[in-house]
Amino acid sequence: MFEAPEALDATEMTAKATIRRQVTVPLRFPDGYATSARVMTFDGLADGKEHLALGLGDWQRALTKSAAGGRAPLVRPHSECLTGDVFGSQRCDCGPQLREAVERIAEQGGFLLYLRQEGRGIGLYAKLDAYALQDDGLDTYEANVALGRGEDERDYTAAAQMLLALGVDRVRLLSNNPDKAKQLEGLGIDVTQRIPTGVHLSAANVRYLSVKASHTAHTIELPLAE
Repeated sequence: MFEAPEALDATEMTAKATIRRQVTVPLRFPDGYATSARVMTFDGLADGKEHLALGLGDWQRALTKSAAGGRAPLVRPHSECLTGDVFGSQRCDCGPQLREAVERIAEQGGFLLYLRQEGRGIGLYAKLDAYALQDDGLDTYEANVALGRGEDERDYTAAAQMLLALGVDRVRLLSNNPDKAKQLEGLGIDVTQRIPTGVHLSAANVRYLSVKASHTAHTIELPLAE
């Protein structure tokens, strides 16, 4: 798991990012759901990657209400998953989580952060290498370690920078992953509420989801086996 360097406090780690461009993009998903997003790019992100923020629904009103002491905007940091998000892989739940998050955030106003950290931060090729090891019996975390990588190498410093550049210092976090909340809190973002996503179960991902729930305390309630 990521740990913030002791030499830097949260303000120093998240002070320098700025919005470089905004553009409106109409979105349409394979099931027909459509909305529009204000897509924002950034300068000064700590890892130098091309992460995106999507303002969905009435995100500006959500910011105004939050600044006045109302409820925080709904935010999901979503890690890029080419296989799930684009090709519809059933080995994970990433594609359905992305689709769910866009609609839920659009209904309430907030942001989806699309973070370029494939395979829990190990990259696309290494993720596919890990899949091969999973086919031989290792679970998703064991496979990463067997490749000489961390169980989860994702670092949410850039996510915190993006939020602060957007004027967001408090969020309702749409995520099953407690590490996201822990990291964002350590980087100066007040997580006022943790909201789990739905459970997107398939025959191919049941072990993957089970291990996330048991090993890293993801808030996933799987149905009992009959």
